[in-house]
Amino acid sequence: MKRVQSFKFLTLLFASSIVAFSCSDDDDSGSNPAPASMTTLYASNNSNGNITSYDVTDVANITTKTLVTTSTAADGIYYDSSADAVVQASRSSNGLEGYNNVSDVVSGTTIEVNLLGTTDMESPREVAVNGDFYVVADNTDLDNNPETAEGRFFVYSKNENAFALRNTITVNFKVWGMTFNGNNLYAVVDGTNKLAVFSDFLSNMDDVTIAATKTIIVEGIVRTHGITYDSNSNTMILTDIGDATNTQDDGGFHIIDDFTSKFNATANGEILAVGEQTRVSGASTLLGNPVDVAYDSVTGIVYIAEAGNGGGRILAFNNIGNGGNLTPAVNNNLAAASSVYLTKE
Repeated sequence: MKRVQSFKFLTLLFASSIVAFSCSDDDDSGSNPAPASMTTLYASNNSNGNITSYDVTDVANITTKTLVTTSTAADGIYYDSSADAVVQASRSSNGLEGYNNVSDVVSGTTIEVNLLGTTDMESPREVAVNGDFYVVADNTDLDNNPETAEGRFFVYSKNENAFALRNTITVNFKVWGMTFNGNNLYAVVDGTNKLAVFSDFLSNMDDVTIAATKTIIVEGIVRTHGITYDSNSNTMILTDIGDATNTQDDGGFHIIDDFTSKFNATANGEILAVGEQTRVSGASTLLGNPVDVAYDSVTGIVYIAEAGNGGGRILAFNNIGNGGNLTPAVNNNLAAASSVYLTKE
């Protein structure tokens, strides 16, 4: 794929929901109040490959910053607080690219790649991280036969200067979204409404083909893509893109509370009933092709990378407890949004 040499532009629209923000000021304390924690959402896209960061500490007063990259399309994204580094899977270079010390970079600045991986992938999607291991889902049709499904996970180890390819793991389904819960990797079965788990995933250290430890059917979903798991609240969230040809209004996402209990109680090949989940969908949601999701369990806000509706958006939903046809609390334009990652500091 060619690289774009011209300037790249990004237009962002901000939500108008009102949330109060206050700081305490205790004159008797004799010291300055502790600073409030900062919540940042990082987003990638398949339109120009730039990285957008959103300060969503106060969703009524979101500020954004655009980091210009040499990639022209990107997918999975991750923030490493220890190095103040953003890592994304470049779909134009087919490799992992990491950028250090991003917090102090001025918006609109072209950033240099500080951590580079091998360019072995063909169709990189989501990134999942466990310690120094970075796993990238590659949904290439390996045998060029659409009637047979297969996918690959590329496992990279990170050092100070690069991502080294440790091994490649092949599975018998198309891959997209994935997330770690401890040492277990949960992965969506692309093209279906199924969810798979690989127990002790990183113990597979060679180039091998493996089967999922267990796969279940998530009732109510047509085709899942995005996935996130929050261990603090034991909540799993899956996105549903619906009919892939309808990118405007048939998407949604499912919230599964008490996830591990429900997943463990569902036998291999069996159905997790829609009655044990909460679904958000409908015309007001602006969900047509929600490809990735992040969750803030402290505020109860779900963030969505919406690739289709209006050309692409970053959406956020609060008051999600009862599900339904919710209006987004945040609606920012981001052309061909592809992935989101939330961090709190």
